[in-house]
Amino acid sequence: MRLFVSVDIPDDLAEPVADLQAEFADASGLNFTDPEQAHITMKFLGDIADDRLPAFEQELSAAVDDADVDPFTVRYGGLGVFPSLEYISVVWLGVEDGGEKLTRLHEAIENRATAMGFDAEDHDFTPHVTLARMEHAGGKELVQDLVRERDPTVGETRVDEIRLTESTLTDEGPVYSTVESFPLE
Repeated sequence: MRLFVSVDIPDDLAEPVADLQAEFADASGLNFTDPEQAHITMKFLGDIADDRLPAFEQELSAAVDDADVDPFTVRYGGLGVFPSLEYISVVWLGVEDGGEKLTRLHEAIENRATAMGFDAEDHDFTPHVTLARMEHAGGKELVQDLVRERDPTVGETRVDEIRLTESTLTDEGPVYSTVESFPLE
């Protein structure tokens, strides 16, 4: 199974995410993500053997306890890119409020996952929703302009769980399904 840990954006924010993506429609080279599957990736795990799944689920539950984060509100807004405006590979929607609690959750998940032998992240955690991946730089200037000039607020939602999510790769793009949910208490 190809897995990651996520905070999913609710269905009612899919349309505002799609509207924001539409602002980038004229930027050639962008491959847009499905707004119906919008999420914050807390930790990408990669392929996990089925027999390791129960142990990881226990560790993920423990990570939620370690983080000691009650349900909270996240406000999505602002734009950014990875790794830089000069070399764009990902265009993203940021988090205006709730980032500190997302970071606490990420750190707890990261600690438990690396203790189990998963690769440690090689960059700082930036809570974000991927809007598009840049396949070539044809639309780079438009993306740069929009990221510099726009500061959108997309909406907010209550985060009351994290999810262990399976990613199945298809010709039409990835399809995500929840393996297990872990409530914040």
